[in-house]
Amino acid sequence: MLKSDAIGRRLRKGEPLQHDLLLADAGSAVIAASQPAVPPPTGRRAIHYSGYDRERRDFYATPDWVTEALLQHIRFRGPVWEPCCGDGAISGILAAHGLDVVSTDIADRGFGTAGVDFLTCRKVPMGCRSIVTNPPYGDTGSHAAQSRSSKAMLEFLRHALGLTASVQGQLALLVRLQWIAGQRAAEVMSAAPFAAVVVLRQRIRWFDMGERTNTAQHHHAWVVFDHAHPPGCPPALLYA
Repeated sequence: MLKSDAIGRRLRKGEPLQHDLLLADAGSAVIAASQPAVPPPTGRRAIHYSGYDRERRDFYATPDWVTEALLQHIRFRGPVWEPCCGDGAISGILAAHGLDVVSTDIADRGFGTAGVDFLTCRKVPMGCRSIVTNPPYGDTGSHAAQSRSSKAMLEFLRHALGLTASVQGQLALLVRLQWIAGQRAAEVMSAAPFAAVVVLRQRIRWFDMGERTNTAQHHHAWVVFDHAHPPGCPPALLYA
């Protein structure tokens, strides 16, 4: 096949070009342009490329060690409500630590009480004093109102703070560490009884697909609010 630089040399020398070779060269350019973009190599992958389709309703089961990391530092006043319980990953660890847990979810994943939309709840379940969950904050959203991740998280946070305020309780949400630095998030958190942030030193790998498993992209942290936290007292910065 005649390459473009070779064609240029022949043109400069006034040499004739075969019509079929020109077509072949042009055709190769069209074929190359029509090929789908190949993701960058794993070592230099674009920040937002994961290689996986998003789970429906943003269901990503929380690895046990993530909840264990939270409980290393924070003691919750029970019973605890897990409103996005999924398959019971977080609820199981909370219960293993002796806490009474009420588990609900908008979807039915074979665990807890299904069909409960957290954003429409006006009070916590009877007796609950704390909310602990990994909220849905992906681009797909779990609710009709959650179309964009940052806005969805703020809505979720505000609603959860209102519910826990009614019982002077606690709230722990698993979030991306970068999200905490956002201006709108900072405004809401600074005005709330922000008690602690538990930074996870290990990145979370949501899937295990053997050799196809990609390197985890994001750092995460638990943000903890406590309506019994002394006003004006700064939040504790903790690592696990």
